[in-house]
Amino acid sequence: MPCLYVYNKIDQISMEEVDRLARKPNSVVISCGMKLNLDYLLEMLWEYLALTCIYTKKRGQRPDFTDAIILRRGASVEHVCHRIHRSLASQFKYALVWGTSTKYSPQRVGLTHTMEHEDVIQIVKK
Repeated sequence: MPCLYVYNKIDQISMEEVDRLARKPNSVVISCGMKLNLDYLLEMLWEYLALTCIYTKKRGQRPDFTDAIILRRGASVEHVCHRIHRSLASQFKYALVWGTSTKYSPQRVGLTHTMEHEDVIQIVKK
């Protein structure tokens, strides 16, 4: 099982000790009090947990970048449908996807299309 060791309060130890801890495998050193290295911790969590962020779009509107669907890397359009509502996959007709998982934007895709990080999806029902 993958793990990530997070060492807090690095502002209270010597630089040599911080350097030694940071060089260990699967380790991140942070300081919550001084807000040091928190962005790197967030980046490493996304990488280690293999998460991807999918944005939704309603017909005739702009994509909603404030509320994302978080799924494991390698998730398909069917996984996105199930995350939105369990009966959506059975009513699915096609989806329009914008992002790096498509050759052109928007691309019309089916249930088996694999989504990538920060793709935008618009689902069309029957």
